[in-house]
Amino acid sequence: MKTGLNRALVYLLIGAFAVFSASCNNAGSSGGSSTPGGGGKKLRLAFVTNNPSDFWTIARKGTEKAAAELPNVEVEFQLPGQGTAAEQQRIVDDLVAKGIDGMAISPNDPANQVQMLNRVASQALVVTQDSDAPASNRAFYIGTDNVAAGEQAGKLVKEALPQGGNIMVFVGKADAQNAKERYEGLKKALEGSNIKILDLRTDDTDRVRAKSNPADALVKYNDLVGMVGLWSYNGPAILSAVKEANKVGKVKIIAFDEEDETLAGVKEGSIYATVVQQPFEFGYQSIKLMAQVIGGDKSVIPASKQIFVPTLAIKKDGVEEFIAKINKLRGRS
Repeated sequence: MKTGLNRALVYLLIGAFAVFSASCNNAGSSGGSSTPGGGGKKLRLAFVTNNPSDFWTIARKGTEKAAAELPNVEVEFQLPGQGTAAEQQRIVDDLVAKGIDGMAISPNDPANQVQMLNRVASQALVVTQDSDAPASNRAFYIGTDNVAAGEQAGKLVKEALPQGGNIMVFVGKADAQNAKERYEGLKKALEGSNIKILDLRTDDTDRVRAKSNPADALVKYNDLVGMVGLWSYNGPAILSAVKEANKVGKVKIIAFDEEDETLAGVKEGSIYATVVQQPFEFGYQSIKLMAQVIGGDKSVIPASKQIFVPTLAIKKDGVEEFIAKINKLRGRS
């Protein structure tokens, strides 16, 4: 009887241990799942901009739409207040410390941020958007074909200045990949024309300098007939300087993006045209594609590792329709 009782007790303990082990394994398996739309822990994805421009308000709407369609995805939208590489570094370090699964970033200084991007890429999925860092280990880039966008801006310059003349170009940072490529495309489009670029001026995303640069150029070059702003806030800054100098119409302006002041300038005819991107798609597609890749579907990454969102040229005849569309995306009535 005693031997039978001991044997029964051993069997009971073995059975209990097996049940306990199975339950632990199942709990670990379900808690570690990160399949988009399935059970388990939520994917933590981040979208990091390169400055606080209103341009990114539209991109945020895109990330929100993607998050609403992916119940197992959380999105953290980070908007640097100053638009410096140092501030972007702090934001990225904080995101890594939080244990993000993926990050879509518009790097401020791609050439000097490769090490940072590669460090993050060793721990999470890294995607570049708006501005690329092709030398890094980013999985892919999504955004504008900036060389083509620069060429589009160049064609608009030639339309606005059929007689040719001297122009100036303005941007936040000349070494940002999108700035370099837009400038390259602009110069390519103007090759062989009688339009001459006198200089490219930068402002390091300082709004005061963004306005003083064109103001100074208008004083320095009396024969200036055109100005091109390669970043979103450059358009309003140029327009303000041109208005203060009483040279509206005498100096043709080609801008980028869809800030309110830029669109108002196009509507009133003080800005000839603006080349607009589709930042809503930057936000929406970045989140959706990161979730797919992390979920195991890498077929969405093209061989080129570049996904281009086309740009549009908005002139006076089409600006009202565009404003209505963009206001809807911004959530305005």
